[in-house]
Amino acid sequence: MTEAAAEPGHAHRNQAPVRVRVRARWARTAARLTGYADLACARAARAARAARPLRAAARWRSRLPPTAWDALLATLLLLNVATTRAPHELPVAAALTAALTLPLLWRRRAPRTVFAAVAAAALVQWLADFQLPADVALLVALYTVAATSGRRGTLIAGAAVEAGAVLACLRWSTDGAFLTPFVAVTALAVAAAVLGVNVRTTRAYLAALEERAARLEHEQEQQARLAAAEERARITREMHDIVTHNLSVMVALTDAAVYAQHRSPDKATTAMLQISETGRQALTDMRRSLGVLRTDEPDARRHPLPGIAQLAALADQMGAAGLPTGLDVHGGHAHIPATAQLTVYRLVQEALTNTLKHTPAGTRATVRIHCAAATVTVDVTDTGPHPPQPTTATAAVVVPPGHGIPGMRERSAAYGGTLHAGPLPDGGWRVHTRLHLDSAGAPPA
Repeated sequence: MTEAAAEPGHAHRNQAPVRVRVRARWARTAARLTGYADLACARAARAARAARPLRAAARWRSRLPPTAWDALLATLLLLNVATTRAPHELPVAAALTAALTLPLLWRRRAPRTVFAAVAAAALVQWLADFQLPADVALLVALYTVAATSGRRGTLIAGAAVEAGAVLACLRWSTDGAFLTPFVAVTALAVAAAVLGVNVRTTRAYLAALEERAARLEHEQEQQARLAAAEERARITREMHDIVTHNLSVMVALTDAAVYAQHRSPDKATTAMLQISETGRQALTDMRRSLGVLRTDEPDARRHPLPGIAQLAALADQMGAAGLPTGLDVHGGHAHIPATAQLTVYRLVQEALTNTLKHTPAGTRATVRIHCAAATVTVDVTDTGPHPPQPTTATAAVVVPPGHGIPGMRERSAAYGGTLHAGPLPDGGWRVHTRLHLDSAGAPPA
């Protein structure tokens, strides 16, 4: 009993130091991580403080004109000659320094010409046996050629600098140590040329990006103009169909009401009520077409977009206006998109409106709609004589062109259909088209 009772206590005493050691280890790890984080923050702060003069210098450099740095380089080199050369060497050294550095002021306008001038001055300097720090102008001119010219110009300029480096090292190398100064000068020339090529590549890349951005902006503007033109054309078609149809119906109903007001007051009252309803429907359609009516308004639920289901009401309206209209719909239309159904409705509406305007009393119209899986066929015929179509010679002078049939052609073409409108052999008029539902990305109803 004593040993058994002592074992749990002994195990408990052994576990306590383990927990302490684990906690101490985690504490040391956390402290080490905290120290690393503090060290990283301190280094970042020191880097930010060190970068402040560089950023200030970059801002100050951007405010100076491009030629200011070339003038500053020429001034410093001339001051160096004036303070380091002997009096009898000063005129020749100053003249050679000016010949090497002053052409750099025009290196951005004519880089190749400036390089040739600086190279010629360096050759004269070599012939005169004057070793000057102004030879750095050759590297600046080489950089400018590489930054503004192509590969061929850069290679020619680099070869000229290398030839000058060989001549200079052969004449001015001390104790016959030709290789070391030649490698140093060659490294400087290669660095200047590579830097210039990188600058030229970067400029070309930025120019390509700017050109692409300008082209995309131009394309967006064109797309916006096309979208605006398409929207104006759509509103024009809608306004024409709505106004023409409803005004034609209202005019016909008004004539009927005036004719029946003494003989049959009830029919006159019915006609006036139909005129009022037609006017309200026209206002609702106009507001919807102009985008004023929101989808959350009550009128939007009372007056949905007209489609094939509303053709029966359209036929009754035309019959009340004096044009008896028969309707024959084959096949289901639940799968047809809402925009395609609106197109079918507007085509039938415009065809019946033309019949109502251009045919005498007693004309009858027939509307046949055939709905298939991928097509909708629209066929509208009437029995009345239409006025003869004007010829091309007289159409522009006598009869102004209308917007009805062109608008119907545009609506049909939006769904890959071709509208056929013309007189029938036995009299009457026919409007026929077939809409392909897969020719437009219309949203489902």
